[in-house]
Amino acid sequence: MTLRPDGKLQGKVAVITGGTAGIGLAAAKLFVAEGAYVFIMGRHRKRLDDAVKEIGGNVFGVQGDVGKLADLDRLYETVGAHGRIDIVFANAGLAEMVRLEDVSEGHFDKIFSVNVKGALFTVQKALPLLNDGGSIILTGSAASAKGTPAFAVYGASKAAIRNLVRGWTVELTDRHIRSNVLSPGPITTALVNGQPRDAIEKLASTIPMGRMGEPDEVAKAALFLASDDSSFVTGIELFVDGGRAQI
Repeated sequence: MTLRPDGKLQGKVAVITGGTAGIGLAAAKLFVAEGAYVFIMGRHRKRLDDAVKEIGGNVFGVQGDVGKLADLDRLYETVGAHGRIDIVFANAGLAEMVRLEDVSEGHFDKIFSVNVKGALFTVQKALPLLNDGGSIILTGSAASAKGTPAFAVYGASKAAIRNLVRGWTVELTDRHIRSNVLSPGPITTALVNGQPRDAIEKLASTIPMGRMGEPDEVAKAALFLASDDSSFVTGIELFVDGGRAQI
């Protein structure tokens, strides 16, 4: 990986949950290339080790599940032993398609435990270590603004993320901490690539740009929100969705 000596995150420290694949891994690579030291968190040890190896340097992996507060405590104990942080990218998320008549309490609890509870406590537990003037980024979704059959619980969880950031934008003004939501549309992650080809083509046809997005494209938007390029940007939802939720 080529490190940029004048990188936009030079000397910064970032925490990225869900950092072992897809958007999280792409962001971790880019953040490191731009000069940051990155802590990534993921649930599966082999994927975590593989991601650390792929990133190649200036990275530390911590195994854990954001839905378990003890795991988040362990994450920040590890981070705190190395110093303070500048960026929290609460990216870990879970998606399942279940039609209304089939929604169970277990499905609801699983989605909200990771997507809402996990994001909330990822940020809350970071606050004692987060430098004033830092950046908080939550991964939302175009699904929060677009009705999709069998995806309502997931969409609702991402709509909740949006309102958390509205509240934090006001609460954290004294510390000059910026909070924003980054909301991707359909992206070519492993979850999407595992779907039948005709389903992927049908999904792509709903995007005004006529194609799926790439993890690197979302990572570049995350870099904008993490860096001083967005120094006067807070409380927003930045869609990286090819226009899907905009029309």
